[in-house]
Amino acid sequence: MLVIAILLTAVVSYLLGSCNSAIIVGKLIQKKDIRDYGSHNAGLTNTLRCFGKGCAALTLIGDLGKGIVAVLLSKGIFHLLQVGFTDAQDLQLVGYIAGIFAILGHVFPLYYGFKGGKGVATSAAAFMVALPIPFLITAVVFFGLKLFTKIVSIRSLSAGVTLFISTLLLGYDKYYVCATLFACILVFWRHKSNIVRLAKGQ
Repeated sequence: MLVIAILLTAVVSYLLGSCNSAIIVGKLIQKKDIRDYGSHNAGLTNTLRCFGKGCAALTLIGDLGKGIVAVLLSKGIFHLLQVGFTDAQDLQLVGYIAGIFAILGHVFPLYYGFKGGKGVATSAAAFMVALPIPFLITAVVFFGLKLFTKIVSIRSLSAGVTLFISTLLLGYDKYYVCATLFACILVFWRHKSNIVRLAKGQ
């Protein structure tokens, strides 16, 4: 039953993460596909630039919401299937699985040809539930850097590194250290074109 609960959590979280808020909001509000505009990325930043603050706010709510719901649903699945926890690490493992697969769904959405956003907001939401203190530290860094740079990619990359380092230094379980490292690497990989442009001073 434990294996079934884990697999169901992974599938549900991935399918939930695959619901791309930027694409959905763009088509519902603007009657346009965000992937046809700007950087062609189905993410929050491109939505803000191309469709304005209103659509960006709705996209942010969607991206945050699905990350939070994925973690909460995963615990509900384990409860529904009456899968018990032997210790706190088992409960952490549930959140770890849900968060990772929600992020993977956002970055590689099943419904949109496996081409999604960069996963920053969804990562933040998933770890906001599971890792509140590292999340708050990361949020301070992300918004604090706005005083020094308006380049969102720099702030997003810094947030990814901060989340991982704070989780590591605060002594969280290895599950979450690995999860935040994975999220950090994924954010860097999805921002590789931005990193190249930044290196060229563009």
